Amino acid sequence: MTENNNNELNKEVKRRRTFAIISHPDAGKTTITEQLLLFGGAIREAGTVKAKKSGKFAKSDWMEIEKQRGISVTSSVMQFDYDDKRINILDTPGHEDFSEDTYRTLMAVDAAVMVVDSAKGIEEQTKKLFKVCRMRGIPIFTFMNKLDRDGREPLELIEELEEVLEIDAYPMNWPIGSGKTLLGLYDLYHNRIEAFRPEESNKGERFISLNSEGEIEGEHKIKKESLYKQVLEEALLLKEAGNEFSEEAIAAGKLTPVFFGSALNNFGVQTFLEIFLQFAPEPSSHETRGGEIVQPAEPTFSGFIFKIQANMDPRHRDRIAFLRICSGKFVKGMDVTLSRSGKKIRLSNSTQFMAESREIVTDAVAGDIVGLYDTGNFQIGDTIYEGNDKIEYQELPQFTPELFMKVEPKNVMKQKSFHKGINQLVQEGAIQLYKSYHTESYIIGAVGQLQFEVFEHRMRNEYNSEVIMSSIGNRIARWVKPEQLDENMGSSRNMLVRDRFDQPLFLFENRFAMRWFSDKYPEVELTSLL
Repeated sequence: MTENNNNELNKEVKRRRTFAIISHPDAGKTTITEQLLLFGGAIREAGTVKAKKSGKFAKSDWMEIEKQRGISVTSSVMQFDYDDKRINILDTPGHEDFSEDTYRTLMAVDAAVMVVDSAKGIEEQTKKLFKVCRMRGIPIFTFMNKLDRDGREPLELIEELEEVLEIDAYPMNWPIGSGKTLLGLYDLYHNRIEAFRPEESNKGERFISLNSEGEIEGEHKIKKESLYKQVLEEALLLKEAGNEFSEEAIAAGKLTPVFFGSALNNFGVQTFLEIFLQFAPEPSSHETRGGEIVQPAEPTFSGFIFKIQANMDPRHRDRIAFLRICSGKFVKGMDVTLSRSGKKIRLSNSTQFMAESREIVTDAVAGDIVGLYDTGNFQIGDTIYEGNDKIEYQELPQFTPELFMKVEPKNVMKQKSFHKGINQLVQEGAIQLYKSYHTESYIIGAVGQLQFEVFEHRMRNEYNSEVIMSSIGNRIARWVKPEQLDENMGSSRNMLVRDRFDQPLFLFENRFAMRWFSDKYPEVELTSLL
């Protein structure tokens, strides 16, 4: 690659901002995603997941079951330009049953936006997702949503954020009221007020500038409100007793900038986006299994598969492998090597996403997410690279399921479509597959109940295969080394099965059964996934 091309690549990489939006269900994550897409000109109108009667659905929700339920079940990828930045948003499932897909998606981003319902505060799923971000040390930006509804006191929300998630917080703005009393946002970062209803303001201005003391100059309608005086006191307290603003602490994932607003009313969202783009990191380096660090601006192309999704387009029964580009430049038709097998592959069919609408991509650079049409070559966690020097990125985390079901086809004459469906959904990571040790009966594992419902729905609608599922309940899965295994160790309380890689494991009925086993066979080492 010539020096000019190298400079051009470096410039393009620095423009990229790739992040995921995480939240508990119903915190408004899909709504804020749509508003960001509106600013980028990627969509013309915001649908709403609630508006089922009108037939309008969120642009980032494309799967049929998502439209029926009004929740995000899969991780969508959306790309748009704003303020000379190329933005890749990964809209992750908020539902706890899909945390596995969400966790893998978080391996493919450089930052996370955490959306919190200001009436509910930090909820269970938010905690789980936050832990993964913390594990990776990626910057986290917080958006306290639904300010248009009556919510909790902002000081209480900040305190909870710091105590529960053990991260320092820096409020970038501060609400002046909430719900029916919402007047606006006191913007501490820009030293201005953003009016909630500019048309009711003195001059119809959206932003009201403040003097060096942080107060409105001259006469103004908002100045007469008691809420304004209260916010001035709180702002003074934040300036004197709050955390110091630090770009280094944000970049290290130790300080989260906090923004208040209402995604549904598109209030505070644009201010958030502009500051986020200012402080969110450009594409980061990635470590290989050998411990080498690959920089994004290195000219040699490489990337890893973090998600596989079949049947995104029901008309074509296609299968897409989602690739995070880690270094260099992707060009349509390029030849690459699949690290796992050493197989050479030509990348002739590729796509970029705007939810259900897709367009052929001819080139992309480090930080971008590209969809590769897959005929069965790829698995989650695969590395692909160009050139002769092998690159293999670190493994993506796998998670131990807690719920298990026996599954069989309703119609034994449709065994072929049953096996095809199960194998494809397992390769996607939608479910985990096990087989009983002796009878080879299929057992599927999941993190939560909804995963089974989606599995059943997709088997019926995408693979024309009705299934019979019978629960074997909550189980504790623990792997054993084959050399330590005696098949007689299995019983009804610790079912012996194999995973899809033929590795043996026990499904324990409960913790008591697991302790009993460990006492009886102290030499057997039991291990879990993450």
